[in-house]
Amino acid sequence: MAADTPSLSRAAGWMAGWLTLMVVIAIAGREATRELAVFQVMALRSLIGLVLLYPLVHAAGGLAAMKTSRLALHGVRNTVHYAAQYGWFAALTMIPLAQVVAIEFTMPIWTALLALAFLGERIDARKLAAIALGVVGVALIVRPGGAAAGLGAGQAIALAAAVGFAVSVTMVKSLTGRDSAVVIMFWMLVIQSAIGLVPMVLTWQPPTPRLWGWIGVVAFCGTFSHYCMARAMRHAEATVVVPMDFLRLPLTAAAAWALYAEHMDVFTLAGSALILAGNAVNLRRPALGNTPR
Repeated sequence: MAADTPSLSRAAGWMAGWLTLMVVIAIAGREATRELAVFQVMALRSLIGLVLLYPLVHAAGGLAAMKTSRLALHGVRNTVHYAAQYGWFAALTMIPLAQVVAIEFTMPIWTALLALAFLGERIDARKLAAIALGVVGVALIVRPGGAAAGLGAGQAIALAAAVGFAVSVTMVKSLTGRDSAVVIMFWMLVIQSAIGLVPMVLTWQPPTPRLWGWIGVVAFCGTFSHYCMARAMRHAEATVVVPMDFLRLPLTAAAAWALYAEHMDVFTLAGSALILAGNAVNLRRPALGNTPR
């Protein structure tokens, strides 16, 4: 399947959907994993996600249209993503919400390197500036200088998850060359449901009605956030799309302040400003003489 017409505005629109759903899933994931095992939350998220995705599958032509010639790549991508997702949810139970998201923002560094190595994408000065401003902004918000002992278990797990997500995002960009966003989502949910079935059974606890509500939110956001990401990837390169995700940090910080009384100090505000500046640089259209193919 041919890629859609390159369009920064369309990529940014789909990424706005991704950002909204990812902020919500961080809150819902924290609430659900307070009482349930991470394996159980992840498996229910995938199983419910299959039901939620069915209207899109039906509109795309049904199960027959979900065939793919790249099933092995889907399998590898989703195994990596499952492990990274487990680390992300586990880190939510170990360290502050803002810190999980901040550490996750090392992902664009790994994504840029992987896209350069495996997708043949170029990293020009504009993309480098966007990544640099974003990373400096994240460093200002996290300010790890007081942690002389280095990374703790929660921070190390979150960092490993960021690397895993970078590998997953790079593979999604490769998959979008032939498979639609719906096909990519379908196989993600099928494969991750299969991977998580046994761990879910082994860790099963009956969820309360309140927890079922949070699980439903996790399933909805987890399903359609990835659909938004896959659609964005069809309109722009990975090294353009991923730095837009830097906006999730100030948005998450604002949500954490509103819900958990995590205050935004001057460093958080300054870091957020740098992140916004990085996105502004990244979204600037290059001069006509330098427009890439």
